Parts: sequence; structure tokens; C-alpha cells
Amino acid sequence: MDKEELEKRTLDFSIQLVRLLKKLPKNQINQKIGGQLLGAGTSIGANYREANGAESPKDFQHKIGISFKESRETSYWFPILYSVNPEFGSEIKPLCTEADEFKRIFGAIYTTCKNKAKKNHNSQITNKNLFIFFLIIFLLFIFCFRFHFCITS
Repeated sequence: MDKEELEKRTLDFSIQLVRLLKKLPKNQINQKIGGQLLGAGTSIGANYREANGAESPKDFQHKIGISFKESRETSYWFPILYSVNPEFGSEIKPLCTEADEFKRIFGAIYTTCKNKAKKNHNSQITNKNLFIFFLIIFLLFIFCFRFHFCITS
């Protein structure tokens, strides 16, 4: 799946979520749960789009991490919503399944980013260590050369 397809999929999810929440009976419980779902569920796609326009790999990783966290939160709220609105199960369950799928997708992307960043960081340390090693060798060579020159003069 390419990024445009995933952007469309997260947008469709948000639209379906909004439509579902508008149908639910108006009561305090549905308002609270619906508000949590609305915030977390629509944030998944918004942060994914932001990640695709990230200014750096670190910025991309951060925004993907937010999409991952919002997917996890959305997955948390759906079973609760279903428990108080079982008559909407045929609409809730597919959205719950999609949120779980987003959790896996964004979790995998986030893990890949973290591993790449860690590998990149480790190679930077290795390159820095090599530079320092060769600098020390060079300085020792100069010191020995000067010392040898002073003795022979």
C-alpha cells in the first residue's frame, strides 16, 4: 500500500467514524466516549498526513509515533462504545477492525523508523570513533617524527 492509499484509508475511516458518532443516542456516556473516539480516531490520519510532509526523518518518526498512539487509543475506546451501544455493532465492529489494522501498520512503520535511527546513530558513533582514532595516530606520528628529528639534530 502506498502513502496515498493509506492517506485515503485513514480519511475514509475518519468520515465513517464521524457518521457513526452522529447516529448514536445523545447521552452523557456516548458524549464522553464519542468525544474520545472523535479526537483519537480523526487524529490518526491527520498525523499521518503531517508525517508525509515532515521536515526531517526525526519529525516523520515523531508524527508516525503519534498516529500509532492514537490508533492504540482508538482501539481501546471501540469495545467500550460497543458495550453501551450493541445495537450499532454492525457499524462499530468494522471500524474497530480498521483501528486495529492501523495500530499494526503504524506500529510497524514506527518500529522501522526507530531501528533505522538507532542504526544511523550507531554508525555515526563508529565514524566519529574512527576519526578520533586516525587523528590520534596522526598526532602520534607527528610527535614521533619531531622527537626523532630532535634526537638526530
